[in-house]
Amino acid sequence: MNLILKLLSFIGLVLTVFPAVLVFTENLSFDMHTTLMMVGMLLWFGTAPFWMKEKKL
Repeated sequence: MNLILKLLSFIGLVLTVFPAVLVFTENLSFDMHTTLMMVGMLLWFGTAPFWMKEKKL
């Protein structure tokens, strides 16, 4: 389960950074850019807190 959460978090981070590069190189429309970044943000904030929890002693 932890591996799946980390994978989804990584995909979320990629969806947050990569569309900005594509818009800069004019290979992606700005509307698609905002959609992909929103999906990436939701993936990251929806999955990262569950595997980044501090372990209790």
